[in-house]
Amino acid sequence: MPLEILVFVVGASSLGAEIAAARLLAPWFGASTIVWANTIAIVLVALSVGYAIGGRLADRDPTLSGLSRVVLAAAVLIAIVPFVSGPFLRASVSAFDNLSIGTFVGSLLGVSVLIAVPLLLLGMVSPYAVRLKVERVSDAGRVTGRLYALSTFGSLVGTFAAALLLIPFAGTRRTFLVFAVLLALAALPGLARFRVPALVVPAVVIALIALPDGTLKSGPQGERVIWEKETEYQYARVLEDPSGRRILELNEGQAIHSIYRPGEYLTNGYWDAQLALLWAGRQRLRSVAILGNAAGTTARAVGHYSPTTRIDAVEIDPEVTEVGRELFDMKAPGLHTYDADARPWLRTHPRRQDAIVIDAYRQPYIPFYLTTIEFFRMVRDRLAPGGVAVVNVGHPEGSTKLHKALAATMRAAFGSDRVFRDDSEPTNTMLLATTTDADPASSLHAAAVTVPSELGSTLDEAADRLRPALRGGPVYTDDRAPVEWLVDLSLADVATGKGG
Repeated sequence: MPLEILVFVVGASSLGAEIAAARLLAPWFGASTIVWANTIAIVLVALSVGYAIGGRLADRDPTLSGLSRVVLAAAVLIAIVPFVSGPFLRASVSAFDNLSIGTFVGSLLGVSVLIAVPLLLLGMVSPYAVRLKVERVSDAGRVTGRLYALSTFGSLVGTFAAALLLIPFAGTRRTFLVFAVLLALAALPGLARFRVPALVVPAVVIALIALPDGTLKSGPQGERVIWEKETEYQYARVLEDPSGRRILELNEGQAIHSIYRPGEYLTNGYWDAQLALLWAGRQRLRSVAILGNAAGTTARAVGHYSPTTRIDAVEIDPEVTEVGRELFDMKAPGLHTYDADARPWLRTHPRRQDAIVIDAYRQPYIPFYLTTIEFFRMVRDRLAPGGVAVVNVGHPEGSTKLHKALAATMRAAFGSDRVFRDDSEPTNTMLLATTTDADPASSLHAAAVTVPSELGSTLDEAADRLRPALRGGPVYTDDRAPVEWLVDLSLADVATGKGG
């Protein structure tokens, strides 16, 4: 019976560690299909190598004690993972930023270093257990089937326990530690000669579980972290400098998602271009939807300059919305906030909008389902006559691949001559799609005289920058939208000096 329990716990811990590893990587590299593919691939490779090594080791030392030592070693390594992951993943992100190696390589390296070895050890258990349990060749099929069924059922339990219970309520760090404790306890019965020393492992891990969560991380020089949290979706923090300026960083500062200066509503950043283009279709804004509201920089500005406008601010992460209210002065007379994913929200809210903003990045990627012709047709259908769609296209400096792909897709939905670009910043291009053939630059100049002068100047500047969007990209569909690969290739091109 101890052997069966050991097999079950190992199965649960293998898949539980996989789920937790993906969660561990998400704040740093996102949760795209590439990151998940890397995680699953490394798990499968590690388990496969473990199967091969475990079979050989079982023939050399066919004892429960030998197997239990392997499991205890895996428990120790799994317990270490959450404590070494921070510095290591931070270094990986730094390489991602400085060397433009791409999320594919960065996340592959991250998951390989963190969990490959402990999962290799866990992979050794199944063939080892079969070797110990089979006494007669005639029983080999029945015994093997029962043990693999136990392991697979354990994997099922571990998957749901990690995803539905441990990660949401205990956190990622404690999820690893819980599985480490279970492994260590399951290994103890087989360590008769070393049971007392081996008790140190679960005792230490239990003590680590009891430790409180870490304190605030330090900010860059001259800034202090005034709030941080690992939310359900990402790692988020707010930094404040001595002037009172606050910024919202997501996923270890790969990008700034919101900015706030007390008493000011223009930012000298890409948000100003995004704000200005809302008036590219009409002089008076009745309603605006912002898909990817973050902490509300654009929503706050719209509420200030156009207080009669209804603002539907959609943000998938409720923690980010709440910090927008508390620390970014996110308020407006017509503000309505929604905790929802952008596309499902748009599908279920048929209200016609004068402008729709799409700014839903999880750096460096925009979710693929917000880049397709099906999505942009839905956006078009939700716009009132004369309405406009504004897409923030973040990209490596000098790269146009994502711009061209999104522009081609938007043209397929809105019309060939109704998509424009505003190269507002070296790493941010605003794509503008219109529902009429009216000149958006003329509309902006006309609206500039109806708004406060500081905003009017911003509208005039945006109008002067408007050009037809670049051509030559593929049209993305829900079936085929390889946006992650396109971004990674763009990063590689920039790193090698190719650009384009």
